Amino acid sequence: MAKIAVALEDLTTRALTPETWDAFADLAERHNGVWGGCWCTFFHTTTDEKTYDAEDNRALKRRLVEEGRAHAALVFDGDEAVGWCEYGPPAELPNINHRKEYDAKLVTPPDYRLTCFFVDRRYRKQGVAGVALRGALDLIAQAGGGVVEAYPQDTGGKQITASFLYSVTRTLFEAEGFTYIRPKGKNHCVMTKTV
Repeated sequence: MAKIAVALEDLTTRALTPETWDAFADLAERHNGVWGGCWCTFFHTTTDEKTYDAEDNRALKRRLVEEGRAHAALVFDGDEAVGWCEYGPPAELPNINHRKEYDAKLVTPPDYRLTCFFVDRRYRKQGVAGVALRGALDLIAQAGGGVVEAYPQDTGGKQITASFLYSVTRTLFEAEGFTYIRPKGKNHCVMTKTV
C-alpha cells in the first residue's frame, strides 16, 4: 500500500458507535484484524476469557460496541477510518499489561484508561495518533471528564517498530500535557492527565 500524505487539519474524529462500526471494521479488516486478529479486544478481556480467534474477537468487539461497553475515538479521512484510540473506565478495560506491578503501586484508580492506538499503515508517522489521542480526550471531556491514565512506551528516543507501539510513546503524551507518574514493566510507564 502506498503512503498517503495527509493534512492533519482535514482529519476528523468520531466516537466508535454502532453507526461508525462499519468504518472501524473496514480499518481492522484492511489490517487482518489488527495485531494478529485482536480486533482491539485484548484490554477488554482477562486471560481466561480470551479465545485468540479473530472471528470471535470481531464478534466480541461488535457486541461490546452495541452494548456501549467499548469506546474509541476514530480518526476519519473523509468517510474512511484511518486510526483510533481506545479508551474507557477501568472496569471496561481490566486487562492491562504488568497488572500485578501496577496494582501494587496504585494509589488512586483513574476514571479512564487509554489502552490502544492503531493507525492505518498508509497514514503512519504523520501525527494521526495525536489526532486520535486528542479526539479521545475530547470525548472523555464530553462525558464528564476525570483523571485519564495511559501506559505508553518509554522509548528513550530510540526507534521502535510499530508493532510494539500499540500504546504510542511517552513523548506524544508529554506533548499533550500528560504527567509521568512511574515506570510500568520494562519499557512502559504510567502517565496521567485530568480533563
